[in-house]
Amino acid sequence: MNLKEIFPFLIDLSNHNEREWFAEHKSEYERTRKIFESFVEKLIEKIGQFDEEVKGVNAKDCIFRIYRDTRFSGDKTPYKAYYSAYIASAGGRKSARGGYYIHVQPGESMIAGGVWCPEPNVLKALRKSVYENVDEFSEIMNNPEFSAHYKELIGDKLKNVPAGFPKDWEHGDWLKPKNYCVDTLVGDDLFFQDNALDEVARLMQLVQPFNRFFNFTLDEIVSER
Repeated sequence: MNLKEIFPFLIDLSNHNEREWFAEHKSEYERTRKIFESFVEKLIEKIGQFDEEVKGVNAKDCIFRIYRDTRFSGDKTPYKAYYSAYIASAGGRKSARGGYYIHVQPGESMIAGGVWCPEPNVLKALRKSVYENVDEFSEIMNNPEFSAHYKELIGDKLKNVPAGFPKDWEHGDWLKPKNYCVDTLVGDDLFFQDNALDEVARLMQLVQPFNRFFNFTLDEIVSER
């Protein structure tokens, strides 16, 4: 299965990001969204083969809306020119747990994973977990297969090591992120291949140990509440 058919619509949407145009092409949007939803459904099944916690997650709960919230943005274009989904247990796209993200956008597609925008107390616990289990975390980050695709932690970072940790700790950069996420850019051609589903699942499987590391801490926080 591939996603080749959705790219022409996304390209056209990028060039005509207007409500009038979208209304005229609503049927094309609905058709391509169904293709993406079907892909995500099958992707969840694939992920469930190496991450049992994802089994049974509903694709509709994972897929993000194409409509943009423009209230607090300088960019007033009404639609996202991409399809995306966050596959995770306990809520799909609304889950606070580490999961798997797929972003399909002509020229800017990516596969990602991890914990995005954790609450302050959760972030502190995740940092503590990295500090106290650095050998395990280092093994994950430096695994040759993983690091060949996922080079570094992404997102906003502090300038200095946060309070409560040694300022001169040799792995201090691993304590500075405000999110614990990784990503890898992929070419459009990946989604044109008949084995696109297998290739996306393969890239996501590399993230499973990373997610498992942080979900262990997240589960401990939940059990203590």
